[in-house]
Amino acid sequence: MVDTIEISRVNIRDSLSVDLSVWMDNPDDWQFQPTLSVAGNTFSVSIKGNSEKLATIELDDEQLEAVQRDRTAELRIKFQVHGMHGRLKDIQPIIADGKAKKLATANWKTQQPVTFE
Repeated sequence: MVDTIEISRVNIRDSLSVDLSVWMDNPDDWQFQPTLSVAGNTFSVSIKGNSEKLATIELDDEQLEAVQRDRTAELRIKFQVHGMHGRLKDIQPIIADGKAKKLATANWKTQQPVTFE
């Protein structure tokens, strides 16, 4: 299941583009079905089947106009898992080339419909 969602950036490309950082509880969690909504000028992200809003951000007039025009938003998501990602206290070097190891992160990009309240 999803633990937390953070909105890191909102900008306009062809449509409204929202960068999310999604923290999962377990590496075997596969269930992520985001729903997007706009109430006034507040953009919200929640999970399908759960009415709790996990992340919100205020949109400016240009961003609000873009999302009202297209009725969709592009999500650029970076998945991370507690216990696997985060800050490493001790860097473990790769002896062959002397560089530090970096944990893989999964990225996802999708167009999602936006509902207006």
